[in-house]
This record gives sequence, structure tokens and C-alpha cells, in this order.
Amino acid sequence: MGYLRSKLEYVSVPSNFKPGPKHGHYSDMDAEYAKVGPPLAKMMLEGWTKDMPMEQFKAMFLNEDPPVPEDCPQPGKDISLERLKVPMRDGAERELKIYKNFKAQKNAALVYKMHGGGWTVGSHEIDEAENRYIAGLTNVVVVSIDYRMAPEFPFPYALHDSVDGLLWCKAHASKLGINPERIIVGGCSAGGNLSAALSIVARNDGITGIVAQHLSIPVTCHPALFDKVPDAEKYELLSYIQNKDADLVNAAQMEFFWDCYTGKDTKLDVLHSPLLSRNLSGLPPAMVQVAGLDPLRDEGIAYAEALKAHGVPTTLHVYKGVPHGFYGFPTLDASKQYFSRLVEFVERHAKGLSSKL
Repeated sequence: MGYLRSKLEYVSVPSNFKPGPKHGHYSDMDAEYAKVGPPLAKMMLEGWTKDMPMEQFKAMFLNEDPPVPEDCPQPGKDISLERLKVPMRDGAERELKIYKNFKAQKNAALVYKMHGGGWTVGSHEIDEAENRYIAGLTNVVVVSIDYRMAPEFPFPYALHDSVDGLLWCKAHASKLGINPERIIVGGCSAGGNLSAALSIVARNDGITGIVAQHLSIPVTCHPALFDKVPDAEKYELLSYIQNKDADLVNAAQMEFFWDCYTGKDTKLDVLHSPLLSRNLSGLPPAMVQVAGLDPLRDEGIAYAEALKAHGVPTTLHVYKGVPHGFYGFPTLDASKQYFSRLVEFVERHAKGLSSKL
């Protein structure tokens, strides 16, 4: 039935399931969201149930003129937008979309973004609102990478493209007007996953300059590998079950995205499941923002806790009762807090005030 499987394959759902004592209360639906969200979420889910070619399925998620909050900086008035193609390691070219304040300072910090969409769908514009909010700052330049997507280009293509795009930015810092040694990486959902993995690659390979990472509603572990997480007993990894039928992105949809990205026979690899890492030390300071009514909630919380345990300065914000991608409803109080905290985090680290998380 379309791309929405009827039964979960990677987690079992016990008949006597009880929400976890630490995080279970985060699933109590937010009253504001309850008034506006469920009807739209139901309509969006219908597209998943229809049989169609993958190309047509992907097209449902493309919107080059997405709705944005009224107070977002406007192209042509407040910020400029530029698109350019840059080479990847295998000779392919990928697009960068550059958001820049007309009053941007010289030698600004680079905010390097990887968009969400389960590594499978979407484009820069999935994160358009937050890209514009951040670009409203005068001490940053925002660059979004249009990485190659699954299933045509499975793991690790998206990560390799993200790394190569960052290296191009560092090598062409003067063209972009950035400081190649002051970089903030970030992304939502699959983009949060890629940001976390990119930070690990940079540490391991000696890629300098990343001073902070923003991980929004991040994917941090394949659900079939939860039992392989180091010290798994410390974490409450139950939201995949508790929120399996949640709005906007449910557990079945996430399993589909994982199959597109890593295939059915997923091997242990910290570069697609960073929560599996036994060494997170030396990574840049992080802010992790998590939705309470999201299958990914608990793995996001667990990754924040793991970062802290390895000595990485980390701030965690959990938004009770809202689903994955809740900030697509900009009038919610939770969404306003989300964007405000993101911009504040970026501005602080762009200024080099990383000690104040």
C-alpha cells in the first residue's frame, strides 16, 4: 500500500507496553498543536498510501517557494540568495544554496546546513524558515548542501557529499566571505543525523573549524540497533513504540527511510548511527532540540546524554506534546521558542562565546 508499511519490522510492540517513567509524559499532546495539527497531518499521510513511482513520491516533498513565518528575513529586502554547483569527490556536482544578509560582516562565521527528509526526499527549502532566520544575523553566512539522496544514492553518499561541500566552503572562504575556522554545522531530522556524523568525521580526519553543532529532532540510531548502543541500559529508548503512530513522521515512515538509506541488512556504523559510538569526546559543543511526540525523541535525548557523558558541552531542549517537524506550525509557542533558541545558539557561537551554553 504505497510507501507506508503496515507493520513495524525493526522493533516489537508488546501488548502490555507502558511509557517510560522518564520521558513518557512528553507525549501528552500540546493543546495548541491539537487545535491545528492533526487534520493537516492526516492529509499529508494520505500521499504515503498511494502507489506511485519513486520520482513522483519525491516530487510531493519539493517546494521551492515554501511558506515561511511573516517575520522571516525576506530575499531581496533583507538577505540575498545564491545557488552554485560545486564538485564532489567522484566528479559529480551538487548545489549549494547561500543565504547572506545584505549587511553581513566580513569574515563571518559559516553556518553549514544539511536538510531533513529521511535522506530520501526534500531539498534546501525544507529548512527554509530557519535558514532565513539565521541569515538575518550579520555575523554569519548560511550555506545549505543539496546532497544526493537515497535510495538511488544510499549511505554514505549523503554524508560524503556533506563533507565535500564543507571542504569546498573552507577552500573558497574568501568567495563566501567566511572565516574557515569558525563553522557551525546543523540540520533537522536526517540533517541532524548528517551534522552529528559530519562532526565525527571532522574530528577523526582533522578537518578543522567546527565550533558548534545544532542537532534538531535528530536521527541518531537505526532502530534495529538500539540494543547495540553502548551502555544501552542507561537510556530510555521507548519512543519508537510509544509514538509509533505520531503525526507528521511515524515509526513506519522512519523504517521506510532507513531502508532507503542503509538497506535491509544494516551494518553497525557510527556514521549512520552516531549513538553507537564509544568515543564522542572532542566533538564540538552541541544544542539538541527534540520533539516530545516523536518516534525519534528518546534517541535524541540519549545522544545529548551521551555527548555530555563524553565531556562535550551540550544543551538539550525537549518540546512536550509536539510531533516531528512541529516548527512547520510557526504560530505555536514551541515553534517560537525553537527558532529563538536556534538563532541565539548560532549567534553566540559565531561570536566565539561557546563557554555559555
